Amino acid sequence: MFSKAKAVLFDLDGTLIDSAPDLGAAADKMRTDRGLAPLPLIQYRPMAGAGARGMLGIAFGVTPEDPKFPELREEFFVNYERCMTQKTVIFHGVVELLQGLAERGLPWGVVTNKAMRFTRPLTQGMPLFATARAIVGGDSTPRAKPFPDPLLEAARQLGVPPQDCIYVGDDERDITAGKAAGMPTVAATYGYLGKSDVGRWGADTHIGAPLELLPLLNFRPQA
Repeated sequence: MFSKAKAVLFDLDGTLIDSAPDLGAAADKMRTDRGLAPLPLIQYRPMAGAGARGMLGIAFGVTPEDPKFPELREEFFVNYERCMTQKTVIFHGVVELLQGLAERGLPWGVVTNKAMRFTRPLTQGMPLFATARAIVGGDSTPRAKPFPDPLLEAARQLGVPPQDCIYVGDDERDITAGKAAGMPTVAATYGYLGKSDVGRWGADTHIGAPLELLPLLNFRPQA
């Protein structure tokens, strides 16, 4: 399906790593610090891909338009910085997927809306990302996803034309950004989908597990 692909770019949270336990814990600490009852992870998980916006929405029912949101967001950020590698794990199959890309000679990278304040220490602390050729955060370019800017920057870092990069993500804004950048897109349905209808995103295809990507590359080994 993607026989002309020369590189693969991935979203981070909900696509390569399951960071919901640490994101949820950071928000839930804010609740317990205020004497409120803790919430189960199952309530936080669907919105983990939305970062602070999603976690604070679950924990306190606030939106970015709320006057208290900036202060709550910074408190969440401080909590998350202290715990962001405690329970975060790599999705099953991701290690093998990246090994498969290496065997095919395909470079890979990360494009996330997570600020580099968090992205840099998180990726530097996990051996998985040692082979990533590009890591672009939400504040690496003037505009984050759903704009195409960070995906275009990642393609530039890889030295691969955007149309020859595949972008894989678990959020509608990932697909929107990928399409705007002229990249084929893959929706990762094993991630944090929230209440979204994946079929309406307009992705070129979807995968229910990381390793399902490899057969789509139509790779044929040399005889």
